[in-house]
Amino acid sequence: MARLFVSDVHLDASTPQAIEQFISFLETHASTAEALYILGDLFEAWVGDDETDPDKGLVCRALRALTAHGVACFVLHGNRDFLLGRDFAENTGCRLLADPVIAELDGERVLVTHGDALCTDDHAYQELRSIVRTPQWQRRFLSLPLPRRELLANEARAGSRRHTSRTIPYIMDVNPEAVVAAYRVTGVRRIIHGHTHRPAIHDTTIDGAPVQRIVLGAWYEQGSYLRYEEGRYELHELPR
Repeated sequence: MARLFVSDVHLDASTPQAIEQFISFLETHASTAEALYILGDLFEAWVGDDETDPDKGLVCRALRALTAHGVACFVLHGNRDFLLGRDFAENTGCRLLADPVIAELDGERVLVTHGDALCTDDHAYQELRSIVRTPQWQRRFLSLPLPRRELLANEARAGSRRHTSRTIPYIMDVNPEAVVAAYRVTGVRRIIHGHTHRPAIHDTTIDGAPVQRIVLGAWYEQGSYLRYEEGRYELHELPR
């Protein structure tokens, strides 16, 4: 059976077509798979497991239906939904994984990650990431009233858009040296990640050995996923 990978779905009340398409994806493509890996940024924002957004509730119920059907679902945190927690996992039946994680696919060790930690040239973002990923910061944020958290999240998204518009594109892509280091430290020969929204399959060599980096696409304008089955990796688009 196949294993499917998606990333950067960025679901939000302002994108009802994406929500509808993703739920359809769960009910069709994913329902016949062995496992689904969501590599971060499933949601455009997630300010705590006490979220009351009805659209996010629809997605969570669809994930619960998928896992109840017997499909394993693994979720990594992204830079937009790193506050997904225990209640989310219990409500959906998904398993939250540390990022990065090494998955074993038919005997091959594969590094699976959201990908933002590889974008080391974006110093401003990496500094912010080092702060908001600490347990102390997260405890303080989650102690705030829900409306206050939602307001702060909206302000952060606006700041992110301004930062993106001012930043040279290559700075927001992965750093080649960080990628090489990831191969060497983990000993893998394949990396799967998202975050950069630049779907592609990159083949090269490291220390004389062939390696491959597969980048997943975002769901802003269309859906996309990676399918792995019997040693073959294929990127697929889902027109909207």
